[in-house]
Amino acid sequence: MNGWQQHLPVVPVVLPLATAAVLMLIDERRRAWKQGVAMASLLLLLFAGAALVRAADQGAPIVYRLGNWPAPFGIVLVADRLSALMVLLAAVLGFAALLFSLARWDRAGPRFHALLQVLLMGVNGAFLTGDLFNLFVFFEVFLAASYGLALHGSGTARVQASLHYIVINLTASLLFLVGAALIYGVTGTLNLADLAVRIPAVAAQNRALLEAGAAVLGIAFLIKAGMWPLCFWLPRAYGAACAPAAALFAILTKVGIYAVLRIWLLFFGPAAGASAGFGQDWLTIGGLVTLAFGAIGVLGAQELPRLAGFSLIASCGTLLAAVGAGSAAVSGAALYYLVASTLGVSALFLLIELVERGRAPGADLLAITEEAFGGFEAEEREDVGVVIPAVWAVLGLAFVACVLMLAGLPPLPGFVAKAALLSALLAPDAVAPSAWVLLALLMLSGLATVVAASRTGVRIFWMPEQQLAARVRVIEMLPIVLLLGIGLALTVLAGPALRYLDEAAQALHAPAGYIEGVLR
Repeated sequence: MNGWQQHLPVVPVVLPLATAAVLMLIDERRRAWKQGVAMASLLLLLFAGAALVRAADQGAPIVYRLGNWPAPFGIVLVADRLSALMVLLAAVLGFAALLFSLARWDRAGPRFHALLQVLLMGVNGAFLTGDLFNLFVFFEVFLAASYGLALHGSGTARVQASLHYIVINLTASLLFLVGAALIYGVTGTLNLADLAVRIPAVAAQNRALLEAGAAVLGIAFLIKAGMWPLCFWLPRAYGAACAPAAALFAILTKVGIYAVLRIWLLFFGPAAGASAGFGQDWLTIGGLVTLAFGAIGVLGAQELPRLAGFSLIASCGTLLAAVGAGSAAVSGAALYYLVASTLGVSALFLLIELVERGRAPGADLLAITEEAFGGFEAEEREDVGVVIPAVWAVLGLAFVACVLMLAGLPPLPGFVAKAALLSALLAPDAVAPSAWVLLALLMLSGLATVVAASRTGVRIFWMPEQQLAARVRVIEMLPIVLLLGIGLALTVLAGPALRYLDEAAQALHAPAGYIEGVLR
């Protein structure tokens, strides 16, 4: 490995941090300077993420020791296939959110660009860190930035939802700290690789305390991951946030899922001794219930932001249930689904802003009233021959693409992801009952998404009396096309993508290489 490649893991952390510091020094009135610096930083971050994925695909994880402290001491950053991919995904969503915000949202409040960079720094650090305490630090960094972004743009509804979001996440942070403290008290270390080595040797009388700490830690992660019944805050908070912030927040739930996947397989994998498989049943049942709850929420949603929020919950439930299956093949398919669903939800949040801009105030209420009371008289409506404006045609096509991706219909990657999940779940000779339940819920959730989206789409795009002359700029449509285009590329390159993610899943389920790379 070349010398510059050894320093790649630190770039996604240092680059946005340095950019945020520079942006804080630039006066708010110099918008062009702020936009230029932020855009240059995101382009460099995209390049670094792509280089990190290529370097991690060579096999061995890339370990970067800040301060050159010997293991297990000091701060260590570890880039393997999964963490590198998540960094690249975060950079893509950050670039799309930034591009969308340049039209108007970066001027709706102060420090938008700096907050976005700090959030990306925290998210990237959470993906790359090899230490439990530093994971807590990076969690707090991106959560603090997300509080500012959730409040960006003001408004009563946004402030109320944001305060609710802040309280919930502060509670999760407290639980995180308590869980980490309990684990440290039993094992004497917080290095993830070192913990994986020490947990099998924990004395029997201390094992209950260890598992209690892990359970508390898991609750903190699952709050962020949106598991039922800890997800009640998500649709309202994400729906109230401004469009670029909501699009970027789609990656935050995946941070929780990533933490569960990484830490659970390290701590309680097959080599964990008496604690092997701890919490697996809870992950499976919780994921299935979350998936069902998300599907019901999607079916009952009357507003686009809530539909997107419940779609995000359904995707999180699918991922948690797949993680609970405990199979490397299922995990590989689930990681492909993670990327596809995140891109789809993020594009949908951006699209909602453009759609809502071109609708009359109270259009949803009027449409629901019409449905409830049987509609207007036929002679009062003359829809025959009405031409759909070009803007609405483009928005409608983008909406259909988002629905196809989230519902798992061809030709977009949601279909490939669900097909891979079905194949992996049915591969064993004896299929577990939970696998059959997951299969049924996957099909029903897709059906619920199609039904809800069709109802909402007809209401929005097929009722000209509710439409206004929406003005959509190219710079606003471009990030949506970018996200959907990446989704289409994932379908075309499904073979290499699934190969990469299968290898990432194999490394997660057999973490000996990760442990050796960090502790050597």
